[in-house]
Amino acid sequence: MADVLKKVPVREQAPKVRATNFDEVCLGYNKEEAMEEASRCLGCKKAKCVEGCPVSIHIPDFIHQVKEGNIEEAYRIISESSALPAICGRVCPQESQCEGKCIRGIKGEAVSIGKLERFVADWARENGIKPTAPAEKNGKKVAVIGSGPSGLTCAGDLAKMGYDVTIFEALHKAGGVLVYGIPEFRLPKSAVVEKEVENVKALGVKIETNVIIGKSTTIDELMDKEGFEAVFIGSGAGLPMFMGIPGENANGVFSANEFLTRNNLMKAFRDDYDTPIAHGKKVAVVGGGNVAMDAARTALRLGAEVHIIYRRSEAELPARAEEVHHAKEEGIIFDLLTNPKEILVDENDWVKGIRLVKMELGEPDASGRRRPVEIPGSEYEIDVDTVIMSLGTSPNPLISSTTIGLDTNKRKCIIADEETGKTSKEGVYAGGDAVTGAATVILAMGAGKAAAKSIDEFLKNK
Repeated sequence: MADVLKKVPVREQAPKVRATNFDEVCLGYNKEEAMEEASRCLGCKKAKCVEGCPVSIHIPDFIHQVKEGNIEEAYRIISESSALPAICGRVCPQESQCEGKCIRGIKGEAVSIGKLERFVADWARENGIKPTAPAEKNGKKVAVIGSGPSGLTCAGDLAKMGYDVTIFEALHKAGGVLVYGIPEFRLPKSAVVEKEVENVKALGVKIETNVIIGKSTTIDELMDKEGFEAVFIGSGAGLPMFMGIPGENANGVFSANEFLTRNNLMKAFRDDYDTPIAHGKKVAVVGGGNVAMDAARTALRLGAEVHIIYRRSEAELPARAEEVHHAKEEGIIFDLLTNPKEILVDENDWVKGIRLVKMELGEPDASGRRRPVEIPGSEYEIDVDTVIMSLGTSPNPLISSTTIGLDTNKRKCIIADEETGKTSKEGVYAGGDAVTGAATVILAMGAGKAAAKSIDEFLKNK
């Protein structure tokens, strides 16, 4: 019998091997491993893990079914709450959500809820199990803007309630940040994301790509002329932030957004695609979040030596522990307590280096983290040929600026009620990064779920 205090280990590609390919790093559980891990669950009556899940999956119930070997039933239970289980099982920050609340984790290690969810979703996909579409439609039309996690979740939930849902996506492929942002080695596109999008379509959701709301058509036109009775805005946060330091406009400086989009959506990582991207030999990534790790690990796989430059210490790194661990294993160099002062440029306006300054942590600031302060006289330079800025993103103002009566805050985020997603405009709801600024996939899904419930109530009472 295995040690119940320890997680069943999950197989991964070896660091030296995976640093040279874009195949998925984590290989997941097989059925025997999943059943063994599921047997560690205490089956709590008042389950804390469910409280920690933004979409309230009935976690003990689905894990019990895995333990018994009833994987199809486990999938049915998860599907009641989540439209994207194969994605959440891979990219959710479980350690701070469901697994962070797991009672088993008080003594020993929490149950690997995320890896079990991933196993169930992958098994269902491999065995052709689909979510069930509703028997009857109610004849009411709802528009969803954006096919990322919040839009897909909202659309899927509304379709299950019988609404006629159309998603409008600006890019040529559905999936939002799941296709353009998160790299292949963390979230395989054709094997996982496309199949999850197909599952949402199987519920009866229509997806129209290459439609830019604010350019192709507007929210007012959708409601006044196209007969949509409610609209959910899940358009994400695609506008990158920069530092405003000298040299930031040089050739060879990317936002992490652009760098990842070229790699993911335009397939720059494949030899048979002719996508222009700088294959740097020495790359500096500025920032410490999950997106910074994604950009750094992508640059490494394209053949670069990579430095992550972050102004606080390791304890404050916002990225998931698993991402930081994987990056270190793969050989990425962390220059912590360091901040860029200037990007150095050659006579042809190409990046040739970066000037950095050492930092120390002072008193806590508004975020509760200790504020980094420059150490006088500690400046130094390193040679790099590419700099990737990963400092967060804000929403593109295109939708808010073309919609009458839609209020935004100073960061251009749409103002929406946290519980319901209601905006200042009647019949218009919003959620995900368009409201919060850059956050996580699962929080966006939670917002999409809450908005679907509110839209249903609004249209029933209309």
